[in-house]
Amino acid sequence: MDNILWAFEGFLYFLGFLAVMLTVLPFLRYTAWWIRIGEFPRLQIAVVCLLVLILMPVLMYPLTVVEVIFLLLIASCLAYQIFCVLKYLPFYPKQVERSRVPLPQNVIKLFICNVFIDNRETERLVRLVEKINPDLVLLAEVDEFWTNNLTELERKFPHFVKCPLDNAYGLALYSRLEMENAELKFLVEDDIPSIHADVVLRSGKRISLYCLHPRPPVPTENTRSLERDAELLMVGRMIDKLDVPTIVAGDLNDVAWSWTTKLFQKISGLLDPRIGRGLYPTFPVAYPVVRCPLDHVFHSNHFRLVELKRLPSVGSDHYPMYISLSLETTAQFTQEEPEAAPEEKRDADEMIEEALETLEEERRAEEAEKKETLQTAE
Repeated sequence: MDNILWAFEGFLYFLGFLAVMLTVLPFLRYTAWWIRIGEFPRLQIAVVCLLVLILMPVLMYPLTVVEVIFLLLIASCLAYQIFCVLKYLPFYPKQVERSRVPLPQNVIKLFICNVFIDNRETERLVRLVEKINPDLVLLAEVDEFWTNNLTELERKFPHFVKCPLDNAYGLALYSRLEMENAELKFLVEDDIPSIHADVVLRSGKRISLYCLHPRPPVPTENTRSLERDAELLMVGRMIDKLDVPTIVAGDLNDVAWSWTTKLFQKISGLLDPRIGRGLYPTFPVAYPVVRCPLDHVFHSNHFRLVELKRLPSVGSDHYPMYISLSLETTAQFTQEEPEAAPEEKRDADEMIEEALETLEEERRAEEAEKKETLQTAE
């Protein structure tokens, strides 16, 4: 019995140290995945801290001085993790106001979904789109199988931009509304596209739309967050130079409370409709305990919210999201946009510059290595 108790106490220490490390490491502004990964499971880390705080005093009473210090450290981590996600709890003041009397001609309805490249349930997705009846459908991880089997969407959404890829970063945008200046861009990496377009509402008013799906900082995809961070901040800097209604949507492979996404919001001045409403976690579908909000819609303060909800599964590892926004002339005067301090703008510029320089150096090194290999073969 004593051995089991000691083993359980050891396990609690392990959980506690893990929670401390995942809390402290993200304070370092390094892009290594094993540092950035701690930004994702804030709520889960908070739960672990709470369990340790409850169980350790019960099992290890009376506590030594070291154990008390350890529990105080765990309590500090718990407080910080709760602080990070506090804005997304229902009692927090909402960043985006609810639209009271939206005019149909100024409303835009957007459906976004990472379909998961190995998922083959295209019909399930089409049926859900028909039920929701959005104005725009944004799909991530589409390959040629997906685009070839979504011809039904093309008939109902006559304006579209498609970039099917086999690397799980293909994008497709389908729209009932007219699109102008629609183009694919590869901002940071040659195989990671984004879609930029002007969408014309039924009232004739135009909005700027940016559709993104950067590569995540996980060992199987990328050992660092540098490229993802740079893409988000580059788009934020583009938006900062504009003063037009703007929407950014997609699977950003980041959580809203991360340092990078908060900086993106400040640089771009965009609002998060989830603040004061909920987390809306979308990934992974199969594992609710570790689920995080990776699929996002940010927008300028020209809009008020009509509706926001997470939709049922379509066979993907991500849940789809739906948002309806109303473009209203008075919204700018009642919704304060985030603003970056001068040093934060410098941080963003330095991060973008570092990413572009690093990628260029890596390309040159790769070309030199290929050239050397060819010379050796000859």
